Amino acid sequence: MRLRALLDTHTLGLRLLGGEEELDRTVRGVMTTDLRDPSRYLSGGELVLTGLAWRREPEDSERFVRILATAGVAGLAAGEAELGSVPDDLVQACLRHRLPLFSVVEDVSFASITEHVVRQVSSERAGDLAAVVDRHRRLMTSGPTGGGPEVVLDLLGSDLDLRAWVLSPTGRQIAGSTLADAGPELSGELAARLAGEHLAAARSGRRGPHRVTVEGGAPTGAAADEARGKPEEGGRPGEGPASSTFSLFPIRHEGRDLRRTLLSDWLLAVEADAGDWSEERLDLLHGVTQLIVVERDRRDAARTVRRRLAQEVLELVQTGAPPAEIAARLRVAAPVLLPGLGAAPHWQIVVARVEWEDGDVPGGPVAQSLLEEMLVDPGTFGPEPSDRIAVAHTGDEAVALVPLPVPDEPGAPSAAGLHADELLSAVQGPLGRGLADDGRLTVGVSAAVHSAEGLRGALEEARHARRVAAARPGRVCAAGHEELASHVLLLPFVPDDVRRAFTARLLDPLRDYDRKHRAELIPTLEAFLDCDGSWTRCASRLHLHVNTLRYRVGRIEQLTGRDLSRLEDKLDFFLALRMS
Repeated sequence: MRLRALLDTHTLGLRLLGGEEELDRTVRGVMTTDLRDPSRYLSGGELVLTGLAWRREPEDSERFVRILATAGVAGLAAGEAELGSVPDDLVQACLRHRLPLFSVVEDVSFASITEHVVRQVSSERAGDLAAVVDRHRRLMTSGPTGGGPEVVLDLLGSDLDLRAWVLSPTGRQIAGSTLADAGPELSGELAARLAGEHLAAARSGRRGPHRVTVEGGAPTGAAADEARGKPEEGGRPGEGPASSTFSLFPIRHEGRDLRRTLLSDWLLAVEADAGDWSEERLDLLHGVTQLIVVERDRRDAARTVRRRLAQEVLELVQTGAPPAEIAARLRVAAPVLLPGLGAAPHWQIVVARVEWEDGDVPGGPVAQSLLEEMLVDPGTFGPEPSDRIAVAHTGDEAVALVPLPVPDEPGAPSAAGLHADELLSAVQGPLGRGLADDGRLTVGVSAAVHSAEGLRGALEEARHARRVAAARPGRVCAAGHEELASHVLLLPFVPDDVRRAFTARLLDPLRDYDRKHRAELIPTLEAFLDCDGSWTRCASRLHLHVNTLRYRVGRIEQLTGRDLSRLEDKLDFFLALRMS
């Protein structure tokens, strides 16, 4: 807004004392101060409000005004309450430094002026930003990219003072502001938690934006936050703030089935409370998300070549094509996935399956998008790292072809392969909340293979590992090739009704007894088997006397008709606990 507009608002009680020729200056903010030297808090363009408490003698006016003029403030408004009127030495100092000076009548509060200026500046900035965003959208939809999400986030930061990030559904940072004064980035843990809050809120049916209050680094649910009200001021994410509020906006195409896209959609996290925003500002942020959708679609289209390569290799492997034909296709894929690679890489296969309880939503495309995100290092910034992963899908299953670079020097260690537990730990929290009560994600990881001949075995190995993961409880589970040499390989192939009957015969009597007597027979059985039947070690672990342990084991044997000194009965109990 312009300084001149302040004089046209008669309710503000402002009277111009000097600087009429400078009234076209732009006001970018407002600051109230009675400090003798407020320069550290000034960035230029402010309307400064002062009660003149800093003035002790006439000479102070020259020094104070010189500081303001040097900082580039737009104007000065002095209250009349302290001295009854604005002193002439302040008027003369402002004239010398060409600084517009207003007086504020005693019955108008600085708070009223501040509220008016902030409201007007915010509205004008939003209007300007909307025009820029609209222009940027037209550029992106009609020609080459306009610079990606970072350009839009920079606009939010520079024009609306909003810090914002684009996050993946697992919480990996896709984009953030590139402004020099944008402040610290989100920590990985906080970003993952925000993603989880967003997924949980969306699955519950709440409309966005979803508001999340972060207290001591841990976000709490939006419903509880609304009851508590706004957080206290101060601090930045990563610097230990007492509390901070984020508003989470979904980045998705309108009208699509939520389960088809939720686990692959990006989100916009804004460090602000959108609860009291105007409809105009909310519409603006919605426009920003739709602009980012355009960029997301553009990058998804760029993955078409890699997806087609993966599909071709998968079909060759599954149909039993000659290894030479598969090797030729891999030689085409390697330069696309690892540009500049000298030697042909080793490969790993990762299989993922997304299943919904009602079965009416195909999980393959969702699993494909998830794998393309999951197989990127969670600490990696930006969308480009996922451009080196080729994922195909059939039905509810997605299959990833992951290249592992071969060292140039003989004997040098090759790149570390993927491990199921590490893959799981990075995504389990957020994705589990998005799957809610009706979805599951299971993942299997093969060992690395060194040639085309090994790909068929690697694919079967990854699929077997995924079945092992599917036999475990939980919404997000993964298993690796190393587990296929264990007894757990057999468990996924036991029919569900057989497993339920087997575990019920052995464990239900113990559960019933524990429920009635609080005897902790199940935990005792688990500890006894884990200690290989050692009475001394088990009693020490459970902090029990050996005689008490013998009594509990005797009760287990009495209730089940089994003998825990026999290897066969120990094995039966062990398998029952694993299958339960």
